[in-house]
Amino acid sequence: MNKDLYEDLFVLELANNHWGSIERGLKIIRDFSRIVRFNNVRAAIKLQLRDVDTFIHKDFRQRNDIRYIKKTLDTALSLDDYLCLAKTIRQSGCITAATPFDEKSVDYCVELGIQFIKIASSDINDWVLIEKIAKAKKPVIVSTGGSSLKDLDDLVTFFTNRNIPLAINHCVAIYPSEDSELELNQIDFLKKRYPNNAIGLSTHEYNDWTSSMLIAYAKGARTFERHIDIDDGDQPVAPYCSLPKQIDTWFKAFFKAKEICGPTGEYKRIPPKKETEYLNALVRGVYAKRDLHEGHAIQDTDVYLAVPLQKGQISCRELMNGEILLRPVGKDTPIMIDDIDSPYANHDSLKKIIYERGI
Repeated sequence: MNKDLYEDLFVLELANNHWGSIERGLKIIRDFSRIVRFNNVRAAIKLQLRDVDTFIHKDFRQRNDIRYIKKTLDTALSLDDYLCLAKTIRQSGCITAATPFDEKSVDYCVELGIQFIKIASSDINDWVLIEKIAKAKKPVIVSTGGSSLKDLDDLVTFFTNRNIPLAINHCVAIYPSEDSELELNQIDFLKKRYPNNAIGLSTHEYNDWTSSMLIAYAKGARTFERHIDIDDGDQPVAPYCSLPKQIDTWFKAFFKAKEICGPTGEYKRIPPKKETEYLNALVRGVYAKRDLHEGHAIQDTDVYLAVPLQKGQISCRELMNGEILLRPVGKDTPIMIDDIDSPYANHDSLKKIIYERGI
């Protein structure tokens, strides 16, 4: 599975179909794409696709008392609207993504040239829709909100067997989420259970745009999703949505997380020179307790350890019982690398290190 597809990928979802206004949607794309470019991140702007004619049963289209149905009808867009939005997303320098909520909308994804398909938490076991999404042969992201372990295992197996890349976003489907509801330790669980899949975070908290990013990145999340909106005074902004300045903060928290975490944790770090120089200044050097003659085999009782370590002097790291002195060494004087018959003395690179450290 190609996990690199999702590395450091941000998904910005156009919330509530921007209240059905194409002009509002275009403004959101323009405003957020500027934040994306300013921060030099890799970001997708995600559409929500529904074929209203088939998505809502005809007998319920007049039911204003069912909030979800009413909002879906009030914010419906045409295929031409989606084409315009997708074109603008590409022109803005962002990646196209979409969440299709029905099979015909998957066809729209193909027609629109959508690059990533998202499976919403509510559809994680909608196998009719999932089968259709798989036929599109596009990289997929799924959110795990409300799912069972069997749901996830089945979904991962399904896409693995079809060689379709799948990213798994830890998600708490509570809109908005309190900090105490985020359960970011689930990222650890997902990474351990699905090591061949990219793991991410789809989040709906509203108190902070920094802490969850720092924690999630440190835990190994590599793709991130939030709902986005603008506050233009015409429509209310849902508390789980992020405004441009908040997404700017979110991006900057991402770069801070990368800075703090450093390179991959898959291998031992190589300490920088300034670190080794600092530590070398604290290393004890080997000094003679008494006058030692040429040919003497050094024992622990012949020497003592003290700072400072001097250039060319052996330290506690190189001291070995039985090393033979090549020349006499006076009491309280440093024992130098050239004073002893040691493996270090015949290794040019090690000997160079010993002569460059200390005072």
